[in-house]
Amino acid sequence: MPGRRALLILLAAVVVLVVIGSLIPIPSPVQVRTWAAGLGWATPVLFLVGYALFTVAPIPRTVFNLSAGLLLGGPAGVAVAMVATVIASGLAFWLARGLGRRWVERHLERGVVRAVNARLSGGGLGAIISLRLVPMIPFAPMNYCCGLATVETRPFLLGTFIGSLPGTAAAVFLGDALTGTTPPALLVAYGVLAVVGAIGFVLVMRRTKPLVDA
Repeated sequence: MPGRRALLILLAAVVVLVVIGSLIPIPSPVQVRTWAAGLGWATPVLFLVGYALFTVAPIPRTVFNLSAGLLLGGPAGVAVAMVATVIASGLAFWLARGLGRRWVERHLERGVVRAVNARLSGGGLGAIISLRLVPMIPFAPMNYCCGLATVETRPFLLGTFIGSLPGTAAAVFLGDALTGTTPPALLVAYGVLAVVGAIGFVLVMRRTKPLVDA
C-alpha cells in the first residue's frame, strides 16, 4: 500500500508539472541570454558568488558550467566559472582542514578516498592536475580529501585551475552553443579543449588504473 501511494503521488506530480509546462511559456536560450545581459554587471557577480558557495557542498559543477555558458557566453563564462571553481575549492579545502576528519568523512565515499589518497601520495602539483582531469572523482569530495592530506595550498589551487580548465571550458562552450549564436572560432576552441581533456583523462587513467581499482 505505501508503495502504491508513493507511485500515485509521483504520477500526480508529473501530471502537475506537465500542465504547468503547457500553460507557462518556457523561454528560449536566446531569451535567457538577453534577460541575463539586461541585468548588467549583476549577472556575472551574482552567478560567481552562487557558483562558489553552492559547489563547496557535494553538488555537481556541470549544471553551473552549462549555465555560465548560457547566461554569460563563452569567454566570460569560462572566466567566471574558473574563478568560482578556484574559490569553491579553496573554501572546501580550508573548511575540511579546519573542521577535521570527523566532519568530512560523512561526505566522502570510500572508493573516492582511496583513489585520491593513493594519487596524493605522489604529492605535488602534478598529482592535483591529474586528479582534476578524472571526471569520475567528484569535485567537492576531492577538495575535502586534499584538505585532510598534507597538501599545500598553492599547488592545490594552481593544480585545480589547470586540471579543471579543459572540462570546465568545454561545458561552458557547450552551454554557449545552446543559444545558436556561438562564433565558429569558439566552437573550434570548444572542440580543442574537449580533445585535450579527453587525452589527459586517458593518460591519467593509464597511469592510475591500479590505484583506482584498488
